[in-house]
Amino acid sequence: MKGKPSRARVATPEGLDAVYGVHAVRALFERGQPPRELWIQEGRAEARLEALVALARQAGVKCAGVARETLDGVARGAVHQGVIAFAPPLQAESEEALWFRLGAWQQSSPPLLLILDGVTDPHNFGACLRSADAAGAHGVIVPKDKAAPLNTTVRKVACGAADVTPVYQVTNLARAMGRLKTHGVWIVGTAGESAQCLYDIDLAGPLAVVMGAEGKGMRRLTRDACDLLAKLPMAGSVSSLNVSVATGVCLFEAVRQRQSS
Repeated sequence: MKGKPSRARVATPEGLDAVYGVHAVRALFERGQPPRELWIQEGRAEARLEALVALARQAGVKCAGVARETLDGVARGAVHQGVIAFAPPLQAESEEALWFRLGAWQQSSPPLLLILDGVTDPHNFGACLRSADAAGAHGVIVPKDKAAPLNTTVRKVACGAADVTPVYQVTNLARAMGRLKTHGVWIVGTAGESAQCLYDIDLAGPLAVVMGAEGKGMRRLTRDACDLLAKLPMAGSVSSLNVSVATGVCLFEAVRQRQSS
């Protein structure tokens, strides 16, 4: 009897996250942290993903050809592109790791950080990580509470960025922002009611851009900890952008200024 592919739960390797999609899976190998196991859709997808399979076998990763219905059951509606890898869960970096990295800064470009305050949707979190990675940001700072988890959805949406962009989890966001200033980091918060436009601010030095949750924006203590607030010029009928889109605009303005300075 024909019908829609089954999306029933499928037994997967215990204790591992399912990472699906070609870009996200390839990022695991590029980072030097190959998955423990790789499932490839049987049929034409095997030929299309031959290079990825060769990469996995070279790294000693167990590979298995499975039916599309099996992959559908694991992805549960998400687009897997014929491949699912199983890797250890992502872990956020500690607050101490952030201070150590800033204290021992040796890169030629000044720090560029993204702070997310109250972004709890994994899709938005993943998209923000993707924008941060594309802009060359050196890390993303999130509070331990009121923050999306580093889960499979984040990995998928981030298209590999979640596996290469450091995420620093801090206990008290406002206090951590204060300590960032002692490292010479200028903190710019985004707020639609600000009188200053982002494009009129010098973003070429050590910088942390703060994005608040959609709807509510930044919390009061977070807002108070910013050095200044800036807005994006909105010419249309909408009053705000999706947080991940706004993140990309802000970070790439900093990139543009750094390249022209």
